Amino acid sequence: MNYVCAALWAALFLSITAASATADDVTLRSRDGAIELSGTLLGFDGEFYRVETQYGELTVDGSGVLCEGPGCPSLTDFVAELSISGSSTVGDVLMPALVEGFALQNGLKAKRVNTDETHFEYVLAPADGAPPVARFQFRVSSTDEGFADLLADEADLVMALREIRPGELDLAAEVGLGQLDDVNRSRVLALDAMTVIVSPTNPVSSLSVSDLARVLSGEIDNWRTLGGADAPISIHMRDVQSGIAQAVDDRVMKQAGVPLIEDVIRHATNPALAQAVADDQLAIGVASYSEIGNSKPLALSGPCGFQLRANRLTIKTEDYPLTAPMFLYIPARRLPKLARDFLAYTRTGPAQIITRRAGFVDQAPEEIAINAQGDRFANAIRVAEGDDGLATLKQMVTTLNPLRRLSTSFRFEAGAARLDAQSRSNVQQLAQAIEAGVYDGRLLVFVGFSDGEGPADGNLRIAQQRAQAVKQAIEAAVEVSNLSQVRLSTDAFGEAMPMACDDTSWGRQVNRRVEVWVR
Repeated sequence: MNYVCAALWAALFLSITAASATADDVTLRSRDGAIELSGTLLGFDGEFYRVETQYGELTVDGSGVLCEGPGCPSLTDFVAELSISGSSTVGDVLMPALVEGFALQNGLKAKRVNTDETHFEYVLAPADGAPPVARFQFRVSSTDEGFADLLADEADLVMALREIRPGELDLAAEVGLGQLDDVNRSRVLALDAMTVIVSPTNPVSSLSVSDLARVLSGEIDNWRTLGGADAPISIHMRDVQSGIAQAVDDRVMKQAGVPLIEDVIRHATNPALAQAVADDQLAIGVASYSEIGNSKPLALSGPCGFQLRANRLTIKTEDYPLTAPMFLYIPARRLPKLARDFLAYTRTGPAQIITRRAGFVDQAPEEIAINAQGDRFANAIRVAEGDDGLATLKQMVTTLNPLRRLSTSFRFEAGAARLDAQSRSNVQQLAQAIEAGVYDGRLLVFVGFSDGEGPADGNLRIAQQRAQAVKQAIEAAVEVSNLSQVRLSTDAFGEAMPMACDDTSWGRQVNRRVEVWVR
């Protein structure tokens, strides 16, 4: 998209004369009348016009021009409009709660108007009865539909339960929406997880991610293989367009290199899925952590004996291997100021409280004392080998003992040096907290860990490099502070404290991380 400031008009459009195309519905004229630009109005955010012209799509500063024509918006009664489409898991509860919280904080009343089962809007107006200042329009369906609406220019934001896929990424770039996997083009609203569920009457209490893939592919089709009854396994999943089902396909089935079995019972909603599994002793499903209902969640295990259960803390730290962030994707176009204010609000403390009260896992950093680390140090003792292993363990305990772990963690994309989507959002969250003075006078230590594959010396070196990379990312993201009030340092302990077994790619991914410890 081209951005044309009014001050540059003479240089950029000296040769432009009045356009005569009958499709044009606006003409923007410089205040001295010397320059004209005609085209079809695509949008107005109260400050800038977005116009399709013979030169392509242009964004023009409204302060330097006069607008003429039937398409010109009202400058006195401007109403900011924002269209949001995508996942019903995000759109049914979380986004309405955030919109209402945003309105309350800004002295506005938010009136919800339902159109049909999938469409509604919030009309935001001053509490004194003055005309509305904004309309936030929602279409709640699926992650797939949200991206489709964005590509068709029928949505401004996408609610998603998975990361954008390569094909969608390429199409978005082709139509001028920007690189949607860039750090400023997406943000994590809240955290969820793919939770394996069974009936409360089912005796099985855990399974590995590898066995989950074998079940969903049909390789394992009897509960006896998993320690249960000699009976067939019935598989329940969300509909194929849902973000949670697609996340299972992307992060479980494709990583295992196996397809999902065709004989699957599909459900249109998370509550319907959870209830069906709860009612059937032979059923297994993968559901959103926030909506498991009366079903029983299984722990994820491995041959080394480590187990990880989905709970608020393991999801927030990404220690649970099937964490599923809830995204908002934001194209490279200028949104109305009130919409930009709303996006900024979603990262504030009050918004995190609303997220938690709505039943989702928020991103507000929590400090965890060393004696509240669960099985982590027991795992470290279990894997320590020989004098060198015990020496590293002793050094780690000595270093971390006076510190407290933040729930903010950082992990990298598989086989890459790039932070994963949740971690890129965590960089912004932590940077904003530093800018706000939350950690003034304190020490933040970025501590690197690795998996156990390969030589210990090499793993330690990689862990050190990752810790340094995260520290540099935080320093680069802090824009309005010189970091003089907070101390940042790094340390690393390689493979000394595993979270999961190293026998699978999922376990190794969990173990490769950078934690933040604070004093």
